[in-house]
Amino acid sequence: MRILHTSDWHLGQHFMGKSRQAEHQALIDWLLVQVDTHAVDAVLIAGDIFDTGAPPSYARELYSHLVVSLHRAGVALLLLGGNHDSVATLGESRALLAVLNASVVASVNEPADHVVVLPRRGESAGAGEPGCIVCAVPFIRPRDVWQSQAGQSAQDKQQSLQAALQAYYQAVVDAGRARQAQLQQALGRVVPLIATGHLTTVGASSNDSVREIYVGSLDAFPTAAFPPVDYIALGHIHQPQKVGGLDHIRYCGSPIPLGFDEAKQQKEVLLVDLDATGLAAVTALPVPRFQALISVAGNLATLPSAITAAALEGTAEQPAWLEVTVAEDDYLQDLPERINAMVLGLPVEVLRVRRQRTSAAAALQSATQETLDELSPHDVFARRLAAEALAPELQQALEQRYRTVVQGITEGGAA
Repeated sequence: MRILHTSDWHLGQHFMGKSRQAEHQALIDWLLVQVDTHAVDAVLIAGDIFDTGAPPSYARELYSHLVVSLHRAGVALLLLGGNHDSVATLGESRALLAVLNASVVASVNEPADHVVVLPRRGESAGAGEPGCIVCAVPFIRPRDVWQSQAGQSAQDKQQSLQAALQAYYQAVVDAGRARQAQLQQALGRVVPLIATGHLTTVGASSNDSVREIYVGSLDAFPTAAFPPVDYIALGHIHQPQKVGGLDHIRYCGSPIPLGFDEAKQQKEVLLVDLDATGLAAVTALPVPRFQALISVAGNLATLPSAITAAALEGTAEQPAWLEVTVAEDDYLQDLPERINAMVLGLPVEVLRVRRQRTSAAAALQSATQETLDELSPHDVFARRLAAEALAPELQQALEQRYRTVVQGITEGGAA
């Protein structure tokens, strides 16, 4: 049994004024070729299929195209809900997709409902014999499995939530093992058992593009808390990696860079081979870069050469997207105009200009490890505004607009 493990597609992402539609279309076309070339039996997407709960129509069309294409190839598809996904959006087409050999697990339910049997590739969809059993656990919202108690300390909340998550995983795996025993009796062979998850684990290396999913409660789930299974396919962290150095617990990462902080990462999907003994092999399949995404940094003297070098990765039809961080000269008010003059005539588009001092201040604030509980809405807005390289008059206008909106909401609520 060969599974292609991927996650964090974020279909419909609107990236600094740019659509990722062309990249995602190219990704799907490439993926379908790989599925055929490498004789993949099933594709598993471990959460964050869409970027928002209300994805644009073109993102839904790409989603449908993937489902139909895999169905025609006789390849099963398993879709897990992530923290970016809407349970209602994924669930609305669940019954229809089941006819197309695609299983959707959007939210937490009874443990037995999370046990999915993926078939081996057949000449027609669903025709293959059982290839593996998946304990298909999507993103778990704390309220799905746990309720805090009055008087609990922060440490108590961490421990009780971790215990609740661990108990839920154990219940789903127990249901999976029961199904495994049934299939072994019927088929006379052992069907491998795997699990999924969309969460942060202890030791996972994250980045700026990943939205934290447990605020003020459980920061990360310990690797040892997962029940023993043959493979654990994880999503949420965008950088591909083993967890705790273990071959059988993996983040595959996002297939395209979702922020400039991921621009230098080699993106990949994972080919997971399973047999009656369990996990046989995991092979990383590098994903081509469909859009050049480049960060350059320097002062006004060194930036022209850095930008010229970056331009080599762009074309007139598909310019490279740039993030420019200005050092030393970052106090100047006309930085955007100066940068625009540097890129004139080059196959690049500047999507963001950052000032090094602002970036350093943001990093320092992050290092304080404050929680949202410690910040007011105004604090959050002010810090987000400070992270942008905006003219002082625009910053003041946005600040005033924010105060006006908040005042209107407050007065409306009081009325």
